[in-house]
Amino acid sequence: MSSSTSRHRLSAPPPVARQPIWTRDGELFAHELLYRAHDGSAVGVDLWHEDRQDRATASVLRALADGAPYLREGRAFVNVTRAFVVHDLPLPEPGDDLVLEVVESVPADAGVLSGLHALRAQGYQLAVDDFAAEAHQVAMLPYADFVKIDCRELVRHGSALIDMARQHDALLVAERVSDARLVETCLDLGFDLLQGDALGPATTLQPTDR
Repeated sequence: MSSSTSRHRLSAPPPVARQPIWTRDGELFAHELLYRAHDGSAVGVDLWHEDRQDRATASVLRALADGAPYLREGRAFVNVTRAFVVHDLPLPEPGDDLVLEVVESVPADAGVLSGLHALRAQGYQLAVDDFAAEAHQVAMLPYADFVKIDCRELVRHGSALIDMARQHDALLVAERVSDARLVETCLDLGFDLLQGDALGPATTLQPTDR
């Protein structure tokens, strides 16, 4: 491998994966965009230190800002950390095609709640990720356009979790819908949107595919 090729590979942005989010009627509503390692494999971003998570989010947002055609098919849900919520790091302009998905590790401190209020006022759409009725997540519900619930949490909390998530009229997204039985369960429970491997796994596209 030539030195120029090596440098290109080292400097190339990591790939992005996308997973479809569907309406109850089976229509494509959005994609969640996910950070991937340079080899295209999934990584445990949620286990990383906050500053490393910041860099992963920035990488996905850069790919979106670059206007890659495959990232511009409907809405894009993008995970964001505290630094983006409180305006320590820049965001793209708000629009109907972007949803900021606040990850579960973001605390509901005064700075975050103020940031969420400001983002809503600026026209951003917001989602609370992995809602599990934790106090900090409940505090964010008034600002949420979408609330995402991992199907595994339904085992712990049952339909009470759904009732709590609907307090402020957000659309509910079922995550990790892994089989046909869960699809039917989520529809019966009244979820507005569904996401999971049973409906379409996350697909990784390399930067050269954009």
